[in-house]
Amino acid sequence: MKKLSYLLLLFVFIITTACSDDDSFDEPDTVEETPEEVPEEPTEPEAPEETPEDEDQQTYAFTPGEARSYIVDGSASEETVALFYHLKAISDSRFIIGQQDAFNAFYNDDSGESDMKKLTGSDPGMLGSDFMFITDDSNNGEAGNWFYQQEQQIIQDAIEAYDKGMVNAFSWHLREPYEGDHFYTSEMTAFQKENAFRSIMEGGANHEYYKEKLQKVAEVVKNMRGSDGVLVPVIFRPFHEFDGDFFWWGAPYSTPAEYKEVWRFTVTYLRDEMNVHNLLYAFSPDNSYTSKSAYLSRYPGDEYVDILGMDNYGDLAAQDGSGVATANQKLKVVSDLAKEKNKVAALTETGYFVDAQNPLPPNFYSENIYKVITENDVNIGFIMFWQNYSDSYTVPVPGVEGEDDFVEFVDKEEALLLEDLPSLYELPAN
Repeated sequence: MKKLSYLLLLFVFIITTACSDDDSFDEPDTVEETPEEVPEEPTEPEAPEETPEDEDQQTYAFTPGEARSYIVDGSASEETVALFYHLKAISDSRFIIGQQDAFNAFYNDDSGESDMKKLTGSDPGMLGSDFMFITDDSNNGEAGNWFYQQEQQIIQDAIEAYDKGMVNAFSWHLREPYEGDHFYTSEMTAFQKENAFRSIMEGGANHEYYKEKLQKVAEVVKNMRGSDGVLVPVIFRPFHEFDGDFFWWGAPYSTPAEYKEVWRFTVTYLRDEMNVHNLLYAFSPDNSYTSKSAYLSRYPGDEYVDILGMDNYGDLAAQDGSGVATANQKLKVVSDLAKEKNKVAALTETGYFVDAQNPLPPNFYSENIYKVITENDVNIGFIMFWQNYSDSYTVPVPGVEGEDDFVEFVDKEEALLLEDLPSLYELPAN
């Protein structure tokens, strides 16, 4: 019914003018470390003029035909433009629920169907992946190489997700460029921490190294095609949680101008030099921001960003839910900016890692998370839960704490799993 409702509403609308430290990944035993996990104001189109809404209508910021003019890549594939439009349209009153590595990371190592499907009967509406292993220095492209095998698995998963009608989103835990071993600053030398980010800038000691990594990203994305032969649209989320000090691209290790420069180079190099035209670009700090001006302090400009995100674990960690209102207010900053700029807002990473020492807060999904992403006129296109592990989970499975609460959450009218999604890769008629 949710899918039918969405499709009907899509054609009945009013047109207006206008990782935190919790992240981790599995690697072979031979690998040394196991990774876990004011501004320049660009020229903007005039904000849409608001018109009253009927109860059974939605108000969209732009028509399908206008969507291309609001994205970073004016030459983007039709399917990529369609994805952007649908994410924006969905965010008016609904949200897609996703999970990182849903096809390959399972609680209790119970492989097979995604953990979300085990519980709800449906896969998530979005699959999170990572370019980390793909761009690792140890990936030599040979069939017997573990990192190359991971590359092939990740590509296969992304294609499967696209074929099913899901959204693909890739983060990038890029290892520092001097030794290529770590991305957490706690595991780096003082020299590496202070110099890694600046070294990948144009003229820097590792700029060519960084270009090689972008070339690898481009190679993978440009050759990732669904069973229909179409290039798979991908949300690309580089240099995330940059407001912290735990990644080498964090705020202590570059000025706002330097961060913007690297971001802009990344976009223009992929788009203009490598001719990658199936990416949407997501900007996602951690949860330190409480105002628009602070959120935008490292924002590279509307012409370089499609999705405005925020990662937030910390505000949701309290057992008594005392951080829920704060998390909602922070996400409202993101939501309001996305409305002003005709971008898509998202909660790009979140979750609570339930294990033997950390019981799930009461009503975590159906009340805490739900309030964060819906109250005070917050509108997001998607929410991404981080992955499950053998000994902890962010998405319950049958028989564990929180299973009924999660089902109650996904059964809410606004929530979209795979089974609820419209056709995301086709633009409707104007």
